[in-house]
Amino acid sequence: MYSLILHGKRFGELQKWRNLRFVIQSNAFAFSNSFSSATATATASAAADTDDVSLVSVGRKGKNFTVSYLVGSLGLTTKLAESISKKVRFEDKSNPDSVLKLLRKHGFTDSQISSIVTSYPRLLLTDVKKSLGPKLQFLQSRGGSSSELTEIVSSVPRILGKRGQKTISVYYDFIKDTLLDTSCSKFDETSCQSFPQGNLENKIRNVSVLRDLGLPRKLLFRLLISGDGPVFGKEKFEESLKKVVEMGFNPTSAKFLEALTIVQGLSDKTIEEKVNAYSMLGFDVGDVWTVFKRWPNFLTLSEKKILNTVETYLGLGFSRDEFAMLVRRFPQGIGLSAETIEKKTELLVRKMNWPLKALVSNPAVLGYSMEKRIVPRCNVINALIPKGLIGSELPSISYVFICSNEVFLDRYVKKHEDKKLVTELMSIYSAS
Repeated sequence: MYSLILHGKRFGELQKWRNLRFVIQSNAFAFSNSFSSATATATASAAADTDDVSLVSVGRKGKNFTVSYLVGSLGLTTKLAESISKKVRFEDKSNPDSVLKLLRKHGFTDSQISSIVTSYPRLLLTDVKKSLGPKLQFLQSRGGSSSELTEIVSSVPRILGKRGQKTISVYYDFIKDTLLDTSCSKFDETSCQSFPQGNLENKIRNVSVLRDLGLPRKLLFRLLISGDGPVFGKEKFEESLKKVVEMGFNPTSAKFLEALTIVQGLSDKTIEEKVNAYSMLGFDVGDVWTVFKRWPNFLTLSEKKILNTVETYLGLGFSRDEFAMLVRRFPQGIGLSAETIEKKTELLVRKMNWPLKALVSNPAVLGYSMEKRIVPRCNVINALIPKGLIGSELPSISYVFICSNEVFLDRYVKKHEDKKLVTELMSIYSAS
């Protein structure tokens, strides 16, 4: 019966399956063969779609210098600068200074420059005279205001990592004419009949389809410039998109793109094998696709990972039915590591004495941070119990954990009239 999923013409029959509701959108999309006139100048070779800047990685000294430079020159936070230093490092400020100076010369604001460097840090290593300067001059020479140039490049900075004026032109014009200008008309179909076929044309066509479906601009930008993802090819893209649309995913959400990427990246045979693996655990096909809609990564887990996770839960005392219920309510629970599951269950069930059923009913608790949420709140509850300040029984696990930090502190810490006690509890909470 699962084979029905693999044939678009028979999607309607899936409605017969329990717990699976497909929202058929018969007119949700139309695959257009039309393109921007600028595409006529484009080369569709894959080689034209690669970055021209190599990642430079140096030692500890380079990392420290890079972090210091990013904080001092761009005003980035230390945490963000450290994250960027994992992608690019340098021990000399001459080239980064030249890049920043050139960007400011072309009208980029400090805020735009910070955004560009955060999104595409390798730009700081670009050769200003041989690469970055000529590209900016070329784009500026094509007309348009300085604000248009800075807006487009700030939105998609990786355009400056592309090779060849023709390729850069296509990306630039597409972004300007179809992503930034919401009043633009459709491409003229008759103007592209003689265009060469290739990856670039397919990518632009597919991104156009996703744009028309309502996928957010920031996600479109990422797809347009990336060297991988679900927007390559034609037949496979159309087939995968049809499946995801008919499953009822909201095209305006990031989860829609996540599902599309997964469906397109897995072969029909692989998907069937994974569905069968879940079926052996007691899930029917309807359950599998219901869970997939909540957490698309559900289908990326290997059979070994699935079985190991099941063994972990069963070893901790969960029944198979409880495990299945937990996954239906919190699909991410099957993606947690054995160590994480064991540590959190040990603390919440063995030490705090909440019953296993409490976790089955509120499995999202397993997804919370041990250090930032679970341990600090458990320590506060443990401090209140011997003082008789929370009653004779533990409060519900949902009441303790499924609330914001502010709400938790109001419930269990700040409400007490004894200021000394409040100070003590705050110290316990903060020290965890």
